[in-house]
Amino acid sequence: MDGLPLFFLHPASLYQGAAFPFALLFNYLCTMDSFSIHARYLFLLAGGGVLALAALGPFAVLVFIPALCAVVLIYAFSPQEVHRWTFCFQMSWQTLCHLGLHYTEYYLQEPPSMRFCLTLSSLMLLTQRVTSLSLDICEGKVAAASGGMRSRSSLSEHLCKALPYFSYLLFFPALLGGPLCSFQRFQARVQVSSNLCPRHSFRALTWRGLQILGLECLKVVMRAVVSAGAGLTDCWHLQCVYVMWSTAGLFKLTYYSHWILDDSLLHAAGFGSEFGQSPGEEGYIPDADIWTLETTHRISLFARKWNQSTARWLRRLIFQHGRAWPLLQTFAFSAWWHGLHPGQVFGFLCWAVMVEADYLIHAFFAKLFIRSWPMRLLYRTLTWAHTQLIIAYIMLAVELRSLSSLWLLCNSYNSVFPLVYCILLFLLAKRKHKFH
Repeated sequence: MDGLPLFFLHPASLYQGAAFPFALLFNYLCTMDSFSIHARYLFLLAGGGVLALAALGPFAVLVFIPALCAVVLIYAFSPQEVHRWTFCFQMSWQTLCHLGLHYTEYYLQEPPSMRFCLTLSSLMLLTQRVTSLSLDICEGKVAAASGGMRSRSSLSEHLCKALPYFSYLLFFPALLGGPLCSFQRFQARVQVSSNLCPRHSFRALTWRGLQILGLECLKVVMRAVVSAGAGLTDCWHLQCVYVMWSTAGLFKLTYYSHWILDDSLLHAAGFGSEFGQSPGEEGYIPDADIWTLETTHRISLFARKWNQSTARWLRRLIFQHGRAWPLLQTFAFSAWWHGLHPGQVFGFLCWAVMVEADYLIHAFFAKLFIRSWPMRLLYRTLTWAHTQLIIAYIMLAVELRSLSSLWLLCNSYNSVFPLVYCILLFLLAKRKHKFH
């Protein structure tokens, strides 16, 4: 068992893989005129319900209830109020579920159910879709449904009007993973017959499959390296740097593999990058931009490219509306959205400070090293290495989550890397203040 790639053992990946035939079937049925728009919405909704019951078991009700309440709130409030109410309800519900995980892990000292962890992941994705939809309604990008419940239409007419919302919130290609798909893009895909070239679609899916296979092979090698070496509890001095780097590398490979798999499922269902978006809407962006993430020497660029659709959603939801310290507000909300574990709070707040330092450091030092290409190459190499080590530090804090693991990380030599950026931030900010 230990020699098998994690992809074949992770429950979310197994369920995502099992949904592939149904995604391809949906894409094929969309080429048939007899497959009506209502039937397409129902197919996606029914597939989401079946997948939720299969993957989450009885915990699926924790996803169904907020989806139902979100649609009720969309119909009950005006476009100006709907975002505030849906946001408050969805985040309150998700926080209560996360507190249940805290109670199990920290108070009862018991390992949480894998299905409950999958439910929390699905709830986090549902929060993205709910708030994205409510923002679209608030900004006038999607027609408001408020007042519909007070009309004299029959129950069946109300359900037909609400069907697109239910289908969007629970459609199976995005239930357990995948980049955020806007309601506009979702609705346009469902209402337009598929005209994708089978050869092109097959080639794109084959390429993604080869990428997943390569990443899984690398994960087997990296996992063997990590398991054979020391851990944070028994590493010494500079050895802890190697432990941090290799462990973070395993985490990143796992994320890359899952993101490409999730993107492949959306692509198989016809929601991929080749499908045109509505005018004025931002295009489809897959979550994994591996080349940029592994080659950038800027922490700020890494933050924008890591899980790109989530980063874009956070920017729209929090950063663009933040009046004071929008960067800090964005990362603080990200810690809340992830569950407020000690390591997550520390990791995301540390990330916010590192991004702020990144802007000042590169604005100041780039001028000193830009005069000749050897110095520019040296500068980019050193900053790339430092960026990767800081990201590894943040990733371990976020992923290990617990207070004991965070204490081990902070007391290791690895804390030198973010500390250097903190000192430079203090000095450059003071210098900038004096200059102004």
